[in-house]
Amino acid sequence: MKRSENRILTTHVGSLVRSKAAIEAVRANDQKKLDAEVADIVARQAKAGIDIVNDGEYGKSGWANYILGRLSGFEYRPDKMYEAVWLGRDRIRFNDFMKEQFPRGAAGSPGHACVGPITYTGHEAVRGNLAALKAATEKTKTEDVFFTAVAPASVGYDAENEYYKNEEDYVFAIANALREEYLEIIKAGFVLQVDDAVLANMFDHLTQESPKKYYDWAELRVAALNKALEGIPEDRIRYHICFGSWHVPHVADAKLSDIADLMLKVKAGAYSIEAANVRHEHEWKLWKTKKLPAGKILIPGIITHHTTTVEHPELVAERIVNFAGAIGKENLIAGTDCGFAQGETTQRVHPQVMWAKFESLAEGARMASKQLWG
Repeated sequence: MKRSENRILTTHVGSLVRSKAAIEAVRANDQKKLDAEVADIVARQAKAGIDIVNDGEYGKSGWANYILGRLSGFEYRPDKMYEAVWLGRDRIRFNDFMKEQFPRGAAGSPGHACVGPITYTGHEAVRGNLAALKAATEKTKTEDVFFTAVAPASVGYDAENEYYKNEEDYVFAIANALREEYLEIIKAGFVLQVDDAVLANMFDHLTQESPKKYYDWAELRVAALNKALEGIPEDRIRYHICFGSWHVPHVADAKLSDIADLMLKVKAGAYSIEAANVRHEHEWKLWKTKKLPAGKILIPGIITHHTTTVEHPELVAERIVNFAGAIGKENLIAGTDCGFAQGETTQRVHPQVMWAKFESLAEGARMASKQLWG
């Protein structure tokens, strides 16, 4: 993947607010119309100043649960409510808030059960997504292109295993299936971004029993992910870890220092983290003492989906310079905290605000580059 060799490069996490036409195209299975929307979203990213682009996840229903439509073995359970344990104690501490503004946090939501062997069945779907992105990027000049796929830990976070004899077999079956999607992305010539919000989100819930409970749970899933990535060059992989784009208090979020070593065990060339919102902005200081492994890249969030206020370019530049001083400018790509959409009908901020934020990110990156390179 490209590095910030002469200037600070910009990118984002992946999920962008869908246009009405894109949503209609997916629901009508109109690939030609969807291709046109992907071409438009790629061009708009480049025009806004984003260097490393993607398809906005336009061909997916959501950042994680899209995969359940591409895997065998899962059965939807509409009448069973799965508790949102991935919210940790926030769902209890802020229960009144959850009831009013994030109902699934208080009541849970329907989910899935694994009732048979897990295999990957999404070849046609992912190839269609990849073909649309390839066609779009052939028309628009960009520095690099990435494509997202979910991590094993984030598959079926509202689901249960009723088929495999133990948790390890279940998790590795998911990973083996996901490997096929990962390989399709690499074969298409794109950088693979693996999305893993749930790995971090389970920290608060599981550590209530014991820290060991969480780390054992997480280590198994990191091992499964590394198995799925086996043989793929690390410099073709980005790993995104976060606490979800959902607008909740996030008091239960883990500290970056609690999960950084775990994150760095993933065999990736770059790591994407939250760093622009009011729960995590201060954590850039961790990298003053924690060494980023040689050859690795950090993609911190420099702008956030959490607020409609557009970050000032000078603040963007200041955040970039802080990270550059801690890890080295060539090891830094300026990114976003999380996706601006998460799901096909989700809109974390208005599209006009999203594009203004991207423009501010690009302008701030130019300002920081002048400071860092002269």
